[in-house]
Amino acid sequence: MSDQRLIQAKSTAWAGMIVAILLIMMKGIVGLLSNSRALIADAAYSASVFAGSLAIRLGASPTKTSSSEEQTSRTAKAETITAILVAVLLLVVAMEIGISAVKTIFRGVSSPPEGYAVVAIVISILVKEVMFRYNYARGKKLASQSLIASAWEHRTDMYASFVALVGVTGALIGHSLEMKSLYIFDTVASFFIAILLLKMAYKLVLETVHSTDEHLLHAEDAAELISTVQKIKGIITVDELRARERGHYVLVDVKISVNPKISVHEGHEIARLVKQQLMKRFIHVSDVYIQVNPYDPGFPYKNNVDPDHSENASLLH
Repeated sequence: MSDQRLIQAKSTAWAGMIVAILLIMMKGIVGLLSNSRALIADAAYSASVFAGSLAIRLGASPTKTSSSEEQTSRTAKAETITAILVAVLLLVVAMEIGISAVKTIFRGVSSPPEGYAVVAIVISILVKEVMFRYNYARGKKLASQSLIASAWEHRTDMYASFVALVGVTGALIGHSLEMKSLYIFDTVASFFIAILLLKMAYKLVLETVHSTDEHLLHAEDAAELISTVQKIKGIITVDELRARERGHYVLVDVKISVNPKISVHEGHEIARLVKQQLMKRFIHVSDVYIQVNPYDPGFPYKNNVDPDHSENASLLH
């Protein structure tokens, strides 16, 4: 990904985060004012999705500037701890909402939420759908996996809003029909949202445990990485490329062969370009370790050496 496209992707991501914060605040405030437990639970669910996403982004971002695998490992541990803390927070919030809902159900619900709670939920659903379509389209255009993931977060966040909409609408129908027994719909909806929160916490814990292990990418998954390296000017062949998946990012070890007659400086410049291109094009690549070897035509490499190269071969040709 070019610098310009990377800037555009980050701008879109920040815009999405700002919209998410505004929606959380709106639902929380309206939920309190309208006396809707379902809308308050929906706000808590959205806040949890946002917190989990933010924890992953903050945990992964420092690795782009790390200069050693030791630093990357420390960052991975910090990300794991952050994810566990978020999971514990989700668990506490879910238990609080669930227990409160159960107590209210046994005590009985004496009044329905205000009608404008439905308006807030509908606005939230519509905005989330717009953000999903916008972020998904931008992610495809900019080849940004983080934007596409962010888009699906907006879509996932809508599930709790639909549950809240059903609960609040059911309670209001009960009010219009003078059936107080239907007032409980709003509280029951908050209980189901608490279950969704518990599911989210469980999934986050599983992902965190899985991310502590290091996995080698399959050959087909690393093929695009190899293709990108092979296209860089000055590289005769890619001898070996190992991509190790660690958590939410990838570490790449690559061995390349270059013209044995170039200078050490030129070899280092080629290595710098390799690292730069991989980390710009593949945002999940957090660091690249490169070994530069002199090309040996005696090995069974593909013969892609320019026969017109002079004895003083250089990058500047």
